[in-house]
Amino acid sequence: MRVGYNPNKDKKQEPNDFFHQVVIPVYIPDSEGYFKDSLKILKYCIESLFKTIHPKTYITVVNNGSCTEVVDYLTNLQKTGKIHELINTSNIGKLNAIIKGISGHDFSLITISDCDVLFLNDWQKETYNVFEQFPKTGAVCPTPSSRSLKNHTSNIWFDLLFSKSLYFSKVKNPIALRAFAESVQNPGMYQDIHLEKYLTVSKDNFKAVVGAGHFITTYRKEVFDNNGIKYSNFMLGGDSEAKLLDLPVVEKGMWRLSTEDNFAYHLGNVAEEWMKETLSALDQNKFFIDKPIILKKIRFSKFELFIKNKIFSRIIMQKKIWEYCIKWKGLSNEEAIKYK
Repeated sequence: MRVGYNPNKDKKQEPNDFFHQVVIPVYIPDSEGYFKDSLKILKYCIESLFKTIHPKTYITVVNNGSCTEVVDYLTNLQKTGKIHELINTSNIGKLNAIIKGISGHDFSLITISDCDVLFLNDWQKETYNVFEQFPKTGAVCPTPSSRSLKNHTSNIWFDLLFSKSLYFSKVKNPIALRAFAESVQNPGMYQDIHLEKYLTVSKDNFKAVVGAGHFITTYRKEVFDNNGIKYSNFMLGGDSEAKLLDLPVVEKGMWRLSTEDNFAYHLGNVAEEWMKETLSALDQNKFFIDKPIILKKIRFSKFELFIKNKIFSRIIMQKKIWEYCIKWKGLSNEEAIKYK
């Protein structure tokens, strides 16, 4: 039996001041073996986030079936108001956890981050700069990679093939590239040429690197609008990340870019002294913004996307054509051969 009138019926949602959401899925089932240092790594991640974000940032953590010690840590963060939302689930996989995290919200920008990321000062500021300088941008990664120039970037090549704004530039922070390669147990990931030059787009004196990874990336909200993705069959990997995080960007006519410098570190699963030292050296955020940046609506057609992402992509990725293009954009014959 119901008595009375529910005071929330037909009541509109109260507006809030947040416009940037950070979603972090967490899966730490125990504290042994591979996960021995994972809670410590998670704490580095969360603490670095607290120190580097502006007050209009909404933090969502999705506990994806973690152990009691991790749950207690996250619950305390929510109870003390340090994080805004904690979603507890069984182990439903990384991508399904991300889907839960972004559902039920309407933020202009959404950062999706692994729980082994160390955020650095100005990562938000520099990310916003990329969105503002290049209006077609749909995703920005704060960790540039010289190996990303082929990864879902054919639309950038199509748009700027005859433009001087697309060219190879000197790598601004090669040490950070080496650090990422070490963090994923692939020290040979970057050849010498990859540490010297990467493909950039430029506007006046501002540059961004072509392509983006997805262990930490910020997206326009439109990327996830009406994409029809409600569930992933993969716990991790497979084609799940491409379908949810990569393809929707280009399918909506947007570019995938990275900041010119490095503004985050991938930590992996083993705690090292430099991580604690880097965290301690971070300044408390001094970047404040009262309202969201104004992002222009990106118009596109299915025919245009088909030409750019299907037909043109197949053409430009042919070996001889590809080598010609990267030489045209600033590499020597010798460099082009090495740049794979």
